[in-house]
Amino acid sequence: MSPLHTTPPRGWRAVATTALCALGTITSLHALTNLLGTVPWRTPVVVLLLVTAAAVAVVRSVTRTVWVPSVVGLVVAFVAVLLRYGAPPGRLQLVPDLSSWERTSALWSQGVHLVEVAVVPVDVVRPLELLLAVGAVLVFLAADLLAVGLAMPALAGVAFAAMWTPTIVLEFPGRGSAIFWTGLVYLLLLALSVAPQGQRSDGARRAGLASASAVGVVVVALVAGPVLAALPGWSAWGLPNFGSGTGGPVDLAADLDVRASLGGRTDRAVLRYQVHRPGGSDDVVDPGSGLPEVGDSDDPAPSPSATSAPAVNANSVGPLRAMTLLSFDGRSWHADRDSGQSVDVGTLAGLLTSDADRIGTEPDDRRGTLAVVDVEVGVLEDDQLPIPVFPRTLAIEGQWRYDPVRDQVDGVDDTYEGQQFSMVVEIPSLTADDLEDARVGDPGDPRALEVPTSSHADDIRDLAVELTREASTPYRQAMALQSYLRSSANFTYDTRVAPARTDDAVWDFLESRQGYCVQFATAMTVMARSIGIPARVGVGFLPGSNDNGTYVVTGQQSHAWPELYFEGHGWVRFEPTPAVQTGAPPPWSDPLINSGGGTGPTQEALPTLQPGAAPTGLPTFAPSTSTTTQGDTWVPVAVTVSVVLLLAALVVVLTTRRRARVLADLTPEQAWTRLRRALARFGIRWSAATTPRSAVASVQRQVDALAGQPLDDDAVAAFRELVHALELARYAPQPPTTTPGAAAACVDRVLVGVRTAGVTRSGAVAHTLRSLPGAAWVRERRLRRARTAQHPVEPADTHAGSHR
Repeated sequence: MSPLHTTPPRGWRAVATTALCALGTITSLHALTNLLGTVPWRTPVVVLLLVTAAAVAVVRSVTRTVWVPSVVGLVVAFVAVLLRYGAPPGRLQLVPDLSSWERTSALWSQGVHLVEVAVVPVDVVRPLELLLAVGAVLVFLAADLLAVGLAMPALAGVAFAAMWTPTIVLEFPGRGSAIFWTGLVYLLLLALSVAPQGQRSDGARRAGLASASAVGVVVVALVAGPVLAALPGWSAWGLPNFGSGTGGPVDLAADLDVRASLGGRTDRAVLRYQVHRPGGSDDVVDPGSGLPEVGDSDDPAPSPSATSAPAVNANSVGPLRAMTLLSFDGRSWHADRDSGQSVDVGTLAGLLTSDADRIGTEPDDRRGTLAVVDVEVGVLEDDQLPIPVFPRTLAIEGQWRYDPVRDQVDGVDDTYEGQQFSMVVEIPSLTADDLEDARVGDPGDPRALEVPTSSHADDIRDLAVELTREASTPYRQAMALQSYLRSSANFTYDTRVAPARTDDAVWDFLESRQGYCVQFATAMTVMARSIGIPARVGVGFLPGSNDNGTYVVTGQQSHAWPELYFEGHGWVRFEPTPAVQTGAPPPWSDPLINSGGGTGPTQEALPTLQPGAAPTGLPTFAPSTSTTTQGDTWVPVAVTVSVVLLLAALVVVLTTRRRARVLADLTPEQAWTRLRRALARFGIRWSAATTPRSAVASVQRQVDALAGQPLDDDAVAAFRELVHALELARYAPQPPTTTPGAAAACVDRVLVGVRTAGVTRSGAVAHTLRSLPGAAWVRERRLRRARTAQHPVEPADTHAGSHR
């Protein structure tokens, strides 16, 4: 009997065939491994496959209809997909509804868009996971229908082979292990289909023989393959090439969708550049590099200053911006057209800047630090040139035009790999003190203050007002917004964006509290506009990593950030995206630099746990071995009690050790959240607009009000140590090294100080009740009643003065 069409399997054979189809689908998924990133994604897909396979096997066991098991499996998979991918964020949904279908459809559209624009290897985000899950279920149902329902197991291999379609189309190398394991499952499927259905007595022997034969074929092929390949003549034959591509060119999207999850970004270099001071010994250009020399007459670089200039590097130059965006429709940012004021870069000798008084002038080291930036383009193909946000000169071949309104350089043609250009950047010595007294400026474009109309526009404005309530200047308002968004206690950096729940994409982000740079930049821009500060979004690349003096920027370092407009300073960059992705913010918006404690953060560790501050261990329980004289009846009881005690002791020890490990691994953000919750139980609270440093003084005042005496010095010192560690975690370029358990120790010392001061939970409740509106009136009324009871007023004589 040919395996192309066999007798439909029944009983255990049908279950085994369905199981092999599910296993073959799982192994064939391995063919996509090279196309996908390292983010785990297989578990939900495999679980969905197993649920669908179980439903198909159960239905097939009670019916002999060919199509019903597959239809039921499709329905079960459909419901499971809606429950998994259509559930509201953060909530469990047991019954899908119409909104589940809408959220799943939106997620599917995002996944399709991601496939169109992403560059392999791409990290599996939720929309892409949905596509993989649906594709895997369809492959399984097709293979199961062919192998079991239609009794054509040989054609099931066609369904498995469909998993290799993306790798072949994209010309990307596939995994040989996927071919091996899928081929092994396929051979087992064929062997099971052609194995004779003998009597029950020899069924197991025949099934084992068929399985052993399939395994033997694979083993012989693996062993004999290298031997045959070594023989003369065989070396001219080879396996088909399944692709060897490395991905295509990179360009920045002109439109940014706030609701779209972040697709995979290539790790290939889009830019390579070097930074050095003009003039000195390091200002040497390889004649063979093709870069213009700084001293060349065509390069408007100034002569070096006589004074010693500070060191320059990629961080001082800052990110390289390709475009600025002003138009926001509530969901997407859209690139602007040329303003009509563009000038040819080749005809403009001097600075390119939006400052009308300085455009075309020579760079001047009296206005800031000068740095030469020599760039070589990698795989970037874009008609917007990445340049620093500061005033800069530009020496480049080709037709490029500078638009001072948008402060960006546009080209007739795209950049290409190997293209080189050079800039002299004038890095201003901007500080927080310079911005402290700066007023809100007018950029000359009303769109810089436009907030899209939505059902939650007022909520966003109210939140911005609440966050900036204690800020007295526009700069402090901007810092309050940045600190709120940058705190990992409030938001989580995640390339996956939660499905839409309202008509306002910014409000959905503020509610879900997860997103990546586009969401963080958009949120700060919209909130700044809502309180009257002009704002826009810049798009480009982070500085990159240092590779022996050359900074390498990859596609994974594409970035977006907000820029706010201040009078006398123009557009100023801020950084609300958490430090885990962006590192330190600009110097003028870095609290660690502007706190008066030095020029930068110190990487000192948190204080270690004081000796004797916590117990070093817990006593363990050991059963005693005593003989009993009450008869054998007590032996089982004694054994049972001993086992229970041992298990209880084990649970206590494991729980205590786990708690100790959790406390030892407590980060400053986690410790800060833990302290806020603990103090709230004592009635001590502060708003989200309060900075960590201000919270120390606020807690001291509340403790004094509740207990009548101040917080002791050790508790205040511990509080400040935790605040210092929290600021390092939020703003330091590199995560600081902390001593295990130090953050938890700070929390304990603060709580001990609160209790020592005499603050209790009951006292906090009483204090809260006394501060309620009307409480003073109630106390005064009770006091009057008490006085009246002590000194009653005698009633007047009712007969006096009466007329008869």
